[in-house]
Amino acid sequence: MRKKIALISVSDKAGLEELAKALDRHGFELVSTGGTAKAIEGFGLKVTPVEKMTEFREMLDGRVKTLHPKLHAGILALRDSKSHMQQLKEANIMLIDLVVVNLYPFRKVVEGNSSLEEIIESIDIGGSTLVRAAAKNFHDVAVVVKPKQYPLIIEELEKNSGAISIEMRSLLAAKAFEHSAYYDTTINEFLHKRFNSEELFPSDFSMNFRKAMDLRYGENPHQKAALYKESFVRNPSIANATVLNGKPLSFNNIIDANAAIAVVQEFKEPAVGIIKHNNACGAAVAENVDLAFQKALDCDPKSAFGSIIALNRECSLETAKRITSFFNEVVIAPSFEESALEELRRKKNLRVLQLDGIDKPSTSEGLDYKKIEGGLLVQTRDSVIEDEVDYKVVSQKKPSSEEMRDLLFAWKIAKCTKSNAIVLAKGSATVGVGAGQMSRVDSTELAIKKSGGKSRGSVLASDAFFPFRDNIDTAAEAGVTAIISPGGSVKDEKVIKAADEHGIAMLFTGIRHFRH
Repeated sequence: MRKKIALISVSDKAGLEELAKALDRHGFELVSTGGTAKAIEGFGLKVTPVEKMTEFREMLDGRVKTLHPKLHAGILALRDSKSHMQQLKEANIMLIDLVVVNLYPFRKVVEGNSSLEEIIESIDIGGSTLVRAAAKNFHDVAVVVKPKQYPLIIEELEKNSGAISIEMRSLLAAKAFEHSAYYDTTINEFLHKRFNSEELFPSDFSMNFRKAMDLRYGENPHQKAALYKESFVRNPSIANATVLNGKPLSFNNIIDANAAIAVVQEFKEPAVGIIKHNNACGAAVAENVDLAFQKALDCDPKSAFGSIIALNRECSLETAKRITSFFNEVVIAPSFEESALEELRRKKNLRVLQLDGIDKPSTSEGLDYKKIEGGLLVQTRDSVIEDEVDYKVVSQKKPSSEEMRDLLFAWKIAKCTKSNAIVLAKGSATVGVGAGQMSRVDSTELAIKKSGGKSRGSVLASDAFFPFRDNIDTAAEAGVTAIISPGGSVKDEKVIKAADEHGIAMLFTGIRHFRH
C-alpha cells in the first residue's frame, strides 16, 4: 500500500505540533513549505520539503511556491479514474490525501496599519488555490483550514485507524469554501473602499461577517439566532462592547442597545437614552449625565421598566444607584466610576457594557441593510450634518432661543424613533413619544397621552410632513408652542395656516427621517 501524504502550509502554528505528531503516528508522509517545514522539524518529525516533491524551487520572493502541477494534480486527480491514475503515473506525480492550509492573515495586516504594499503581499494565492482544489475533490481528499479543526481530525484518525471518513471530508469541504468566500470578500471589501469607494452599489454585492457568538434564541424563544460581526468595525458598536457584568446579551437586547447607542451619539453634550422596543421612552441632554439621566427617566418611568440605558459620559455612583433602583436589562457607557461599577454589579443579571467612543457624536457613514424575502435592500445610512440643514421658519411666530434648542433636540430624537414618529420635548428632554403608529395623528395623540400633562409648553418634532392640519390642532390643544417637521406636503399651506391660527412657531427642515 502507498504511503498517505499530508501537505501542510500554515501561517498560524497553533496546534500544529499535536496535529503533525498524530499524522506521523498514523503513517502520513508530511510535506511542507518554508517556515512550516522548519516548525515540524523542530517537533522532531521527518518532513519532506515541497521543493523536493515539485522539483521546483520557490521564486518571486515566495509568491510562487505551491502553484505547481505536481501538487495540484496530486490533489485534483479522481482516484476511481483509470485515465487520471495513468496520467499521474506517467508524470511521476504522487497522490495527496490531506491538505492543511490556513491563509495569510489579511485582515490582521490591514488592522495593523500596514502599508499598501504589505497589505497586497498578504493576499494569499497559493494557499487559496490549494484549499479550493482539495475542497473540490472532497470525495478523495480532506482539507483543513483552521487550527480549531485539528482536534476533529485527530479524533477522526484515532477512531478510523488513520482514515478520514467521507462524512468528515464533506463537512470539511463545505467549511473550506465558507472560509475561502469570507477571505475573498474581506479582500474585496478593503480594495473596494480603497480604490472604488464612490460606487456605493456594485453589480455584484457581497457581505462579510464572522460569527461573534451564538444567542440563546431570537426575537422569540422558538427562533434560533447568532450575532455576526463585520470584518472591519470602525465605529462604536454593540458588537465591540466589553461586558463587565451580567448574563449574555439576548437578540432583543442587542437590537435595543444598538438603538440606545444611536440616540446618545446624536449629541455632543452629556446625554442619556432609555430605550424600549427600539424606541426612546426617555431621552435628555444636560450639563452632566446625572441630571440627564433623571430628566430622561422622568419622561416615562413606567415604560422604563425592563429598558436599555445608554450614557455618553462616565457613569457615576449617583446614576448607578438610580439605575439599580428599578429593573432594567442593559446599561452602556464609555466608562464607569469604580464605585458605580460595584453598585451595578450588585444586580448579577444586569448586563453592564463598556463601549469606547460612545462619548463622541456619530459621523457614521456607509451602508444600511434590510433583509427581505428573496433579496436585500441596501441604502446609505441616515447621516445628516444638522449644522448644515437649512431650517426655515414658515410661521408668523418665530421660535424663542429656548424653543429652538428644544426643537433641535426633539428633531434628533425623532430621527431615532420608529415611524410614524412624534416627539414632545421641553428643557432638552423628552416629555412624550408617539412611535410606530399607522396614522400620524394617532402618534401625536399617543405622545400627548404619554406626556401626562407635561405637553403644555413643550415643542413637537415630526419625522415626516403633516398630511393634514389635524395634527396641529391636536398639538395646540395640548399646549405645544413650537413644531419642527420636514414640510413638503401638498397641504403645507393649510398646515402653516393652522400654526398661525394657534400662535405656534413652525420650522421646516426639508429633510425626512423615516425609520421603518
